[in-house]
Amino acid sequence: MRSGAAWIVSQGSDAQHEFLDALGEGELLALPYVFEFWAMAHQLPPGGDWRTWVILGGRGAGKTRAGAEWVRARVEGAKPLDEGACKRLALVGETVEQVREVMIFGESGIMACSPPDRRPEWQATRRRLVWPNGAVAQVFSAHEPEGLRGPQFDGAWVDELAKWKKARDTWDMLQFGLRLGEAPQVCVTTTPRNVGVLKDILASDSTVETSAPTEANTANLAQGFLEEVRARYAGTRLGRQELDGVLMDAAEDALWTPAMIEAGRVGAAPELDRIVVAVDPPVTGHSGSDECGIVVVGAVTQGPVSDWRAWVLADASVSAASPMAWAKAAIRAMERWGADRLVAEVNQGGDLVEQVIRQVDPLVPFRKVHANRGKVTRAEPVAALYEQGRVHHLRGLGALEDQMCAMTARGYEGRGSPDRVDALVWALTELIVEPGATWRRPSVRAL
Repeated sequence: MRSGAAWIVSQGSDAQHEFLDALGEGELLALPYVFEFWAMAHQLPPGGDWRTWVILGGRGAGKTRAGAEWVRARVEGAKPLDEGACKRLALVGETVEQVREVMIFGESGIMACSPPDRRPEWQATRRRLVWPNGAVAQVFSAHEPEGLRGPQFDGAWVDELAKWKKARDTWDMLQFGLRLGEAPQVCVTTTPRNVGVLKDILASDSTVETSAPTEANTANLAQGFLEEVRARYAGTRLGRQELDGVLMDAAEDALWTPAMIEAGRVGAAPELDRIVVAVDPPVTGHSGSDECGIVVVGAVTQGPVSDWRAWVLADASVSAASPMAWAKAAIRAMERWGADRLVAEVNQGGDLVEQVIRQVDPLVPFRKVHANRGKVTRAEPVAALYEQGRVHHLRGLGALEDQMCAMTARGYEGRGSPDRVDALVWALTELIVEPGATWRRPSVRAL
């Protein structure tokens, strides 16, 4: 759904002039403050009976403006005794300073969104906004959850909840205070992070959610900013969270964590001693099949084992592919990266796996591997390499990284099968784990 402003722009100059000429002087003055005309779909409150509206968005996606406009709509123009209007709200941010500088006085904050004749007064000593109609919004810091004990509200705007250190305690205290009016509501604006309180809020039946990536608000962002952040973070787990506004799962006790992966992020790989393509074939090849994991990894194996390093170059995995389709995809990955060996698990397909691959390339250097141990047992030595800082990721591996962060000591806690992770494990086992286990320091003959 496009905004009214976007629709007018798309109609050309004649329609724009016709629209503007039809407006009176008062309507022209009011137009900048008619949010429904300018808003994007994710910035407008959903219909229905809800208690919490969560707006998940990338950096600069327009979350703050949406929250400020929601507050304004809940209080503006209402008489003190009007039913359904908010009269006492809570504005909750990580600190009082952030509430003041972002939610109230920021470029997209409440003051900037309010028409001059309905702009609230900021009472700094009492940490509150007071509207001309008598509505009041008090400011609270998430660093001090107990500050919410006692006051009561009929609405609240909560900003960047996912990064609060005391998010659970603050959220709980706020819920006890939402006891005025017939149906108190909360608007939560936040960049998604994998924290328990946010996941619990989203799982509630009384919660509605809208979301948008950073690029949804391209018209209001500097082009240089978009180009820079996309160049740095596109295709990474951090980029999917901070730019695409996607809530990334990271299971408790995961073998890999987002921080561990990001610590090894690089822009390019050096000259490599070996490159392999590892394949974890699916059992079947129809629309309901698991993915075929195909991962390209290279390594530098000079010097002692502790100096060996690996670079995950590409994830060429394919979905719902026939045996011939995934075999061709694996060979293409080899050709693109100049790999010197193809490694494939053959537990499910046996000799058929090699036969399919050799139909595509009869001379491909090929090694078949058997899974004699469970997935977690095989993955643990590879996870240890990441903990040691010996494995690096290029960008564009978001789907693989999602699976990695869902692999725990108890097993895989994501959806489907971790085929990409299996392929990664086979590749690093081939390049570092197995050769490292048999490596011996060269003897030095005494002179």
